[in-house]
Amino acid sequence: MQILPVTNKAEAELFYKVPLVIYKNDPNWIRPLDKDVKEVFDEKKNKTFRFGKVQRWILKDDKGNLTGRVAAFVNSKYKNKGDNMKVGGMGFFECINDTAAAELLFDNARHWLIKEGMEAMDGPINFGERDRWWGLVTEGFFAPLYCMNYNPPYYQQLFEAYGFKLFFNQVCLGMPAQKPLDKKIWERHDAIAADKDFCVRTIKKNQLEKYAADFTTVYNKAWAGHGGLKELKKEQVMLMFKKMKPVMDEKLVYFAYYKEDPIAIFTNLPDLNQWFKYLNGKFGLLHKLYFLWVKKFKPNRKFVGLVFGVVPEFQGKGIDAFIIAECAILLQVPNPEYFEYEMQWIGDFNPKMINIAENLGHVKRTRNLVTYRYIFDRTKPFHRHPVLA
Repeated sequence: MQILPVTNKAEAELFYKVPLVIYKNDPNWIRPLDKDVKEVFDEKKNKTFRFGKVQRWILKDDKGNLTGRVAAFVNSKYKNKGDNMKVGGMGFFECINDTAAAELLFDNARHWLIKEGMEAMDGPINFGERDRWWGLVTEGFFAPLYCMNYNPPYYQQLFEAYGFKLFFNQVCLGMPAQKPLDKKIWERHDAIAADKDFCVRTIKKNQLEKYAADFTTVYNKAWAGHGGLKELKKEQVMLMFKKMKPVMDEKLVYFAYYKEDPIAIFTNLPDLNQWFKYLNGKFGLLHKLYFLWVKKFKPNRKFVGLVFGVVPEFQGKGIDAFIIAECAILLQVPNPEYFEYEMQWIGDFNPKMINIAENLGHVKRTRNLVTYRYIFDRTKPFHRHPVLA
């Protein structure tokens, strides 16, 4: 075997080709858009480079065939609740089913991180935000959501045989979009709806500035500081909304208000992978035109939950049921457009949010991903991610 650091454009292209070897016979794999993966390693497009650095490797067998890849990264902003050590990251791991090959990839990531002053590595994680390329699939080996990791089942054995330990589970939940909500959801909805100080509105694409401000308010109160999530600025949300706009369905993005103050958000998008699976990873000019054709003539029956949050002062008062039921009023209609719903992952360190989601009715756990941790000093005690209060 030969392991090579990625030092030039040609080697970088080989790095991006490794998944084609691993998943060539896997019908469930949806090839990510090349641009989405390449942007992670582009200093001009990934702001995480302001706080960190990356090293990548590719692995070949004795005949020169690609057999694996891995990336390691340090990020001074990366921190989990309870961390008392310097933790680096590894990700974008792909490997044939060979323990020696996996060990060689893990070893190179570990040795590089040690040289960078790290004391542990988490993986597989992203060099950037947690909403994409995060975690190893351990349950639910079906088609991934957009920018969600996917891997063969044997990866779990490769990680755990090396010595990685489960740091936290990433729970995904879903439900049939047309199943009637439980009676108790409607009872809680009706109690709040009777008070005219409360209302729910869907986003309007011609008023993105207003809704970006409202989203920022709720998100920072409900989520910032939890599980390593940081505060957002309105400008960041506005940029996100502008990127979402071409694929945004106004019927899928909800805001709840009390006396016109934003108190909850329920943000969803059509599952983009239902369209991108036809593009084979490409998104040049011709592929963009083809995408528009696919979007028009290939119905997308699945939507994905991105962010759900209620400001602390209104938590536990039924606002979750209020906003979910309002969504059902719009979507559960004759000749419906959507039939399947799946939420982005929730860390098992946040049992309150998992409980809220599971109490919506007809909700099932659809898949599980794992963030692993490997402590370099094997005599140090290992602790799982602490549960949020």
